[in-house]
Amino acid sequence: MELGFVKLAAACPQVKVGDVEFNLTTAKAALDRAEAMGSALLVLPELHLTAYTCGDLFYSDLLLSAARETLDAFREYSRGKHCVTALGLPLRLGGKLYNCAAVVQDGAILGLVPKSILPNYGEFYEKRQFSSGNEYSGPNEISLCGKTVPFGTDLLFCCKEMEELVIGIEICEDLWAPVTPATDLCLSGATVIANLSASNELIGKDDYRRLLVSSASSRLICAYAYANAGIGESTQDMVFSGHSFIFENGMKLAEKKPFAAETDFISTEADLFRLRNERHRNTSFSGRSGKSCRRVPFSHPLHDVELTRLIPRHPFVPADSEVLSERAEAILSIQSHGLKKRLEHIHCPKAVIGISGGLDSTLALLVMVRAMDMLMRPRTDILAVTMPCFGTTERTRSNAQALCEELGVSFRQVDITAAVRQHFADIGQDPEKTDVTFENCQARERTQVLMDIANRENGIVVGTGDLSELALGWATYNGDHMSMYAVNASVPKTLVRYIIAYESKHCDAQVKAILDDILDTPVSPELLPADSEGKISQKTEDIVGPYELHDFFLYHMLRNGSSPRRIYALARYAFQGSYSDETILHWLRVFTRRFFAQQFKRSCLPDGPKVGTVTLSPRGDWRMPSDACSALWMKELEEIEIYTNP
Repeated sequence: MELGFVKLAAACPQVKVGDVEFNLTTAKAALDRAEAMGSALLVLPELHLTAYTCGDLFYSDLLLSAARETLDAFREYSRGKHCVTALGLPLRLGGKLYNCAAVVQDGAILGLVPKSILPNYGEFYEKRQFSSGNEYSGPNEISLCGKTVPFGTDLLFCCKEMEELVIGIEICEDLWAPVTPATDLCLSGATVIANLSASNELIGKDDYRRLLVSSASSRLICAYAYANAGIGESTQDMVFSGHSFIFENGMKLAEKKPFAAETDFISTEADLFRLRNERHRNTSFSGRSGKSCRRVPFSHPLHDVELTRLIPRHPFVPADSEVLSERAEAILSIQSHGLKKRLEHIHCPKAVIGISGGLDSTLALLVMVRAMDMLMRPRTDILAVTMPCFGTTERTRSNAQALCEELGVSFRQVDITAAVRQHFADIGQDPEKTDVTFENCQARERTQVLMDIANRENGIVVGTGDLSELALGWATYNGDHMSMYAVNASVPKTLVRYIIAYESKHCDAQVKAILDDILDTPVSPELLPADSEGKISQKTEDIVGPYELHDFFLYHMLRNGSSPRRIYALARYAFQGSYSDETILHWLRVFTRRFFAQQFKRSCLPDGPKVGTVTLSPRGDWRMPSDACSALWMKELEEIEIYTNP
């Protein structure tokens, strides 16, 4: 919980219709399981203590009295257990019957929430037996099991030790209504919604149910635990499948498929710090609510939560191949339409690019080709310029030329070696001293060549630098850092590779072969001389660190506002077995130091299309002073101790 994660559980234990003793036993077993794994919340199905399908048995004094007594027994059983349980039962008050969720923890009933929306159509006729909680006009506290207990639809259950853990309750049909109770609850502070449900199974209903919960958790920026009735409910007229799931901000974390026999219990961890940050940054999520909610405190001691949910190593790259293909196509479309608009607007006859045979310039060239095709202009209006110098290898140079020839774009080679040597002489740089000046002189000469060619052709220079390089400042100021339109500026390095791989699948065999070899080429600026075998000697990831780590750090720092300590803990979990703790911490320190120190390069970035939620444009997304101090972040990094038991 100290890192913002809480474990949630949803169970659909077996019931017997009207057998409260049996149903109590299965509820206890579910609580024991949830407590053993350190769950903060357990959600059980609607009317679990009696079963949902009792029909007119709900008129029985015997059944209703037994349900109260069984709730008291469950309350007593929960003594000493920290897991909060949302448990369903019928409760008669003031001559009316309410379908309720009892919230129980550590020997106490924290409160009772009646169902607001009662279905009375098709196979449902709840208004025959029950009254809506919205129609309740009695006292907001009732006497139950010898105690005074809060009662109403306006209850929020708030953890004393972790202010981000605030639980609100919905019951089945509440979710399906046009205006759901969860809306007011979340606007009043709920971060977790528990839904006790008895939703019968019909063809296609599982997809709709899943869509409802996904959209609710996304719209309300919350975690949503949905427990559905299953085994043991009457099948006289309906069949219940136990279909249950847990979502977080639109993302499915866990699911029990309909009729899945292997389990009646799901659990996972909800990231409340992520939700907190998302609400913080989303100004459309207003705290104004038409309903004033009562806050019921409970205590749940902080403890480390063992993560079982997926923390993607590559948060920018979808794991599903079909989704990844859709993502790649969407990004290419955004990039190419952005460039198309720019070329149209300025009536630009030529688009100039520096082509190196590396990943970034290859992606930019593919985008330019798409833009020209959309404009129905000849691809020869693209001028690709390769500028070999000290570190250029035959592999990258030949790939660059072959790709341009196969794509049908104009190609030119400008050897800048002599110009750079002259510049060395002009500024007094020893050509044998391969320092940062040695490298940057080449990068700036290349940019000067591109800019001047663009002037001659009345065109623009299309930039190739990507998001990961911008985050690290791995660009020469006023060198490859500058262009007239930067199509890759919001595409992270880990995603660049997959987009090119996607495009290669749709090209002819010759282009595919070239793209595949480019994908196999080490990432390098090629600013240092090649080795004795003519191969690349300067490998970027050997110098600044693995891009998959840096993209992970970037995502969690910008998208989730995570602290260095939290990022380190998540990276240890995500990359377990691939990098040592020492390696992760080392490169996290490098990333943090460079991110702050290199802001001045991002403060004057050229225009470029936004493709994702994490970008560094100083106009649209990331506004940080170039002289912002990193001391607070570096101090926390220095205080992190390497775990002795990884």
